[in-house]
Amino acid sequence: MNFAALDEARSFLAANPDIDMIELFILDANGVPRGKLLHREELLAVYESGRPLPSTILGLTLNGDDVENSGLVWDVGDIDCRAYPLAGSLVRLPWRQIPTAAVQVSMHPQEGLPASIADPRHLLIKVIDGLKAEGYHPVMACELEFYLLDAKRDGNGRPQPALDADGGRPRSTQVYGLRELEQIEPFLADLYAACKLQGIPARTAISEYAPGQVEITLEHGDALEAMDQAVRYKRLVKAVAHKHGMQATFMAKPFDHLAGTGMHMHVSIADAAGRNLFASQGPAGTPLLRQAVGGMLASLLESLLLFCPNANSYRRFQSNSYAPLAPTWGVDNRTVSLRVPGGPANSRHIEHRICGADANPYLAAAAILAGIHRGLRENLDPGEPVQGNGYAQATELLPTDWLTSLVALEQSAWARDALGSEFLGVYLAVKRAEYRQFMAEVGEQDWRWYLTQA
Repeated sequence: MNFAALDEARSFLAANPDIDMIELFILDANGVPRGKLLHREELLAVYESGRPLPSTILGLTLNGDDVENSGLVWDVGDIDCRAYPLAGSLVRLPWRQIPTAAVQVSMHPQEGLPASIADPRHLLIKVIDGLKAEGYHPVMACELEFYLLDAKRDGNGRPQPALDADGGRPRSTQVYGLRELEQIEPFLADLYAACKLQGIPARTAISEYAPGQVEITLEHGDALEAMDQAVRYKRLVKAVAHKHGMQATFMAKPFDHLAGTGMHMHVSIADAAGRNLFASQGPAGTPLLRQAVGGMLASLLESLLLFCPNANSYRRFQSNSYAPLAPTWGVDNRTVSLRVPGGPANSRHIEHRICGADANPYLAAAAILAGIHRGLRENLDPGEPVQGNGYAQATELLPTDWLTSLVALEQSAWARDALGSEFLGVYLAVKRAEYRQFMAEVGEQDWRWYLTQA
């Protein structure tokens, strides 16, 4: 566990004498940052002896409700659990009016019990350590899409794309269009500057398929570090958008008639010396790469709830939308779920195209790497790669509803072994509670469909 040393906090305070407030946050299983706002003089104590946080903080629904059967509420008296700062996570928040810094914490494996069993970052570490014990060192990167929306809703209370630099409301977009990026240049300038300040390697920006939809690529690296960066990057995007009078959303499908929003995960396996074990002059990579693909395909249904965690996540899955529908793989083919991109031999890797942008990067990465580990251990063969239109050739489709994915994870012996029954107990209790709440809510669509017809 890479908790930070006290000297890191001392050096930061000395270099930033104007900082008054510290935002302390931990990421829950839904990817929601939760925490406290501290004063400057409280920071050193956090590094010395941790900060107590209630056990319920890692057992809440997306809307912040306690889940009584999570085991983290009445059973343990909502006990205090100690969390400690992560190395390298103490950074300035340049957009805040009051000089403020942020620090990410994680539950201590022992002092943080019982909440530490539900810490999603711990789960990823567990899966990575299992791979490293067998000589496999995972390398990952994220491509995260998001929408920029107007802070104000339309006359019907619905979200709408943000105004462009000319003051107009974009109604269409040119995919890969440069004018679209030009129109949000002030936002991009501040976002890239904030990423640089916080050590987040944000690279290529692309205008995507819908008005206000953008994708920015993060650089590949150590899997845990890459997911830490993805978590902090999502917070940056939302904060910088707010500063510019916009709302950024990573919701998987905010509009029924526009493209969904994904998180493409790039993964390869290196040896202890950093050599890519997928590297091959052949476009389909090494036998090890094929085994990794085989493991991810074999585990796909059981992992789907971690890739697509919410009811809205499944609205992304529509044919010919570049959102994958089937357990398929291919070489340089964007109609499949697992794509092996082209490029130089030493860059050979797998692009996992299933996750919605609403997925928790830690949990998505843990499920991907656990699937890869399964493939390597069991020497699984993925079959021949799909050539041509993967949508047309699919013989087996992924479920497109939340409940089927929830049940698949609940019933998975593989997931209990790979991810741990304690973590899954909390996570599934939370997701069951959310499912009940979501299905109990009567809203606009119910009235439109059934009010006069039933």
